This record gives sequence, structure tokens and C-alpha cells, in this order.
Amino acid sequence: MKQLPAVPHLSHLKKQAKDLFRAYQENDPAAIQCFLKFLPALQGASPAQLRGRELHLHDAQSCIAREYGFASWAALKAQVEVAALRQLSREDALKRWLLLVYGGGYTGRPAKAVRLLRERPDLLGDDPYLACAVGNEALLRQTLAGSAAWVNEAGGPMQMFPLIAVTHSGLVRDEEFGDALVNCARLLLDHGANPDQTWTSPEFPDSPLSPVYGATGKNHHAGMTRLLLERGANPNDNESLYHSLESADMTCTRLLLDAGAKVDGTNAIGKALDYDRPEALRLMLAYGGNAGFPGASDYPIFHAIRRGRSVEHIQMLLDAGADRDARNSHGQTPYRFALLYGQAEVAALLRGSETNEVLSPEDAFVVACARGDRDAVTKMLSEAPNIVRKLSEKHLSQLPNLAAQGNFAAVKTMVEAGWPITARGGDWNASALNLAVYRGDAAMTEFLLNYGADWQQKHGFGGNAMGTLGYASVNNVEEFEQGDWVACAKSMIAHGMPVPPLDRYEFSDEVTEYFESLRSMSEAT
Repeated sequence: MKQLPAVPHLSHLKKQAKDLFRAYQENDPAAIQCFLKFLPALQGASPAQLRGRELHLHDAQSCIAREYGFASWAALKAQVEVAALRQLSREDALKRWLLLVYGGGYTGRPAKAVRLLRERPDLLGDDPYLACAVGNEALLRQTLAGSAAWVNEAGGPMQMFPLIAVTHSGLVRDEEFGDALVNCARLLLDHGANPDQTWTSPEFPDSPLSPVYGATGKNHHAGMTRLLLERGANPNDNESLYHSLESADMTCTRLLLDAGAKVDGTNAIGKALDYDRPEALRLMLAYGGNAGFPGASDYPIFHAIRRGRSVEHIQMLLDAGADRDARNSHGQTPYRFALLYGQAEVAALLRGSETNEVLSPEDAFVVACARGDRDAVTKMLSEAPNIVRKLSEKHLSQLPNLAAQGNFAAVKTMVEAGWPITARGGDWNASALNLAVYRGDAAMTEFLLNYGADWQQKHGFGGNAMGTLGYASVNNVEEFEQGDWVACAKSMIAHGMPVPPLDRYEFSDEVTEYFESLRSMSEAT
């Protein structure tokens, strides 16, 4: 393997990739051997099989990366970026490192933080608050010996209490640092740290965050959670139980419940219904969750339908006392709501002998679209050509609502029937395109773009689909296992989105590598 220079430059590596690609196009034997040796897709092929095969610049970049011992161009680029941070002032490098460790209020990027720390071993100095982030027990003991009161004093670059700095550190999820951080939390608690102190993130000024939130809702670390609860941390901090449900591993959730976390009167059932995990709902109901409690926005049964949950979920709610005759803020019953979401099986379960609802022509049209019944939709349009114009804003929001569920058949039927592509809905008042990109649904993304969806259309938080791509490609991999954000990126680029600026968004390594290949091609021409 080649060795990177002490201060590698991305521009030099890009040039190497361009030179390799150009040499391959000229049938250079050395270039052909390089591709055969380092490109995984060509392992076992012969030079004769490779000649004339269409390769691309990103294939050459992949070869260069592997030649230096990296699994991908994105991994090589990340190493170059980390090396470049050695050239930054300590202040600027530290700002970057803290963001990687603590994130923007939620999870950080611990693997990158570790790489940076190895490149800048002097980064933390002797600051005890920074020592909390990495679990430096020796420095914490030294600081406590000099001032017993320090244990409950906020400070450091992020104005955190020591226990907050320990429990919120994303490095607890790294094997190298996990045990040390738990030991530091134990040390601080032994010295009188308040397990219920709170810290307010600048990104979320209205949400004070506790140590147990850092352990359960942010890092989902069972060992840290168990320690804090054993030392008396309040499990009812208005954040921890809710956010613990974001993990498919229910260990932290169970620990909170066993410590007395209350389900009834919170929106925990709604959060459990955000994911297709029947065991999470079953757990919430078993620990006193009220299936008839309205929650933050609506009754759980309506939330379950909105999220596209299964008959099993609905039956659990009914068995736990959910009212099939409840009415939401729009006067709809769960039965009618299920129809509007195209959930025929759920609607059949909810329809009782007393149900005798007559649908308006507009409702009937939305119902037919939601179930993807093209024949019925075509017939209705022939009888009432202007029906789409008569739909209310609530009706129109079903396009993004169903996109959020991943109901491609409904989305296609609606758009082809003349639905306005700019209709907004879902939890964050977004377009169908934004919600398709959020899921990594490449087929739906391509379809919507073909029908004129605009990646620049803003959602309720003020961002556009470029920003959605960045957030989703990094954070949604576990929730949407089939998501293909690289394919979404390719569709968006093909429909006019420019290559994102380097310093504005953070994307997954795979999406980053794709955008980097486009930048390299642009520079080559």
C-alpha cells in the first residue's frame, strides 16, 4: 500500500484519480492492472475482460483510496480532512471536535471525533471539562482534589456541568471510551454531582436536558443509564422516555420504566407508534399507557393510522381501550381516517355495525386515490373534471402525508390525477418531495421530480430538499433500512440541483463520495 504524506492534499489525490482515469481511457496497461487490483467489482477479471468496459472517474477515485489502504474515497477524504485540521488553530479545531462529540443537540459523529483526537493529541490540554468528554478519570480526580465544589459548577467551552459533559459525550458509544466515561460518571456522582441537573443546548433553548437524557435519549447507553438511575436520577424529565424509543434496542426504555418513568400523560405512545415496532407499543401499554389519551396532537389511534401502522398495532390499541368512535379535530372517526390514508384492512377492523358514514364526493375521491384505485379515480374525473380544484387544503395535504408513509401507489395516483405537486403536509409542513427524500425513497423522488417537484421548495423549518438529503443520509439509515440517498442525490442533480457547497451541509460518506466525484469531473473539464 502507498503511504499518505504527512500533510496530504485533496487536490493532489484528485489529480492522481484523474490521471489514472485518463490512462485507463488510453488503454495503459499499468492503469488497467491498477483497476483490476483495487476495484472490488473487478476482482478476478482479466485485462481482456476489462478493456473497453465503461468506467467512471469515481471508480478511479475508489482505486486511489484503496491503493492508500482506505475502504472508499469518502474514507480517504475524511482522513485528509482530519489531517488538515492539524493545520488549524487549536480554537478552530476544538470547535469542530466538540460538534463531532456532542452533535447539534442530538447525536454527534464519534468515529470522526476519535480520528481528529488522534491527529491532535494536544487538543484537549488540561481543561477538566474537556477531560469529561473523553473520560479522563485521572484529571477529574486531580480537579476534584483541588476543589470539591467543582463537581456541580458549569464551565468549559460549552458551559456544561461535569456530569452533563460526561453523560452527553457521544464517545460513550465508542468501545475505546465507553467504560472510562461510565467510570467518570460514577466518580462524579460519588463526589456529590446532582444527577438531575440540567443543561440547555443553544440549538434547543426551551428544552433543558438532564444527564439521564444524554444516556438514554441521545446515546442509548444502557450502562450509563443504569448507573444514573441507581443513583436516583429522575426518569421523568420530560425527554428521556420519549427519545429512548428512537432506538430499536429497548434496554434503556425498560430501565426507565422499571425506575418509575410514567407513560400515561406523556406522548410516549405516540413516539412508539412513529416506528414499526409492535413490541414498543406493547411495552408502553403494559406500563400504564392510556390508549385513549389524546397525546400531544391527537388520539393514539389516529396517530397510528397517520404513521401507517399495522392491524396488529390498531388491535392492540383497541384492546387497551381506544375508542373506535373517537373524533379528531376535523370531526373524523378512526374508520374514515383510515379510508383517507388508503388503509382498507385497518378500516375494515374499525368499521362496526353502527358505522354508517356517507363520504362526500371529495372524500370519496381522496379515498380512491389513497388506495391507488386508478379505475375509480379515472371514472370520478370523467364525471367531475374539476374535483381536484374543489379539494380543501386538508384534502390536498394527503399527498405529502402519504408520501411520508412511503405509499408510492397513492402518490402516483394523486399526482397523475392532477394533484398540486407543491401541496404541503406531514409533521413538518413539507412537500411530498422533501418527505420522499427523507425516507431515501429513490423511485418516489425520481417520479416527483419528473412531474415538476422543486428541490428548492421550503418545508416548515425553512430548509429545502438539499438539506433534507444531508440530514436523512446521516441520521435515517437505521429507521429506513432500504433508503438509497445516493440514488436520491443522483435524481436531484439530474433535475437541476447543483452540487452542494462544501461547507454548508454534511452528508453520509456515500453521498459525499458521489458529490465529490461530480466536483472532480467538473474540475477535469
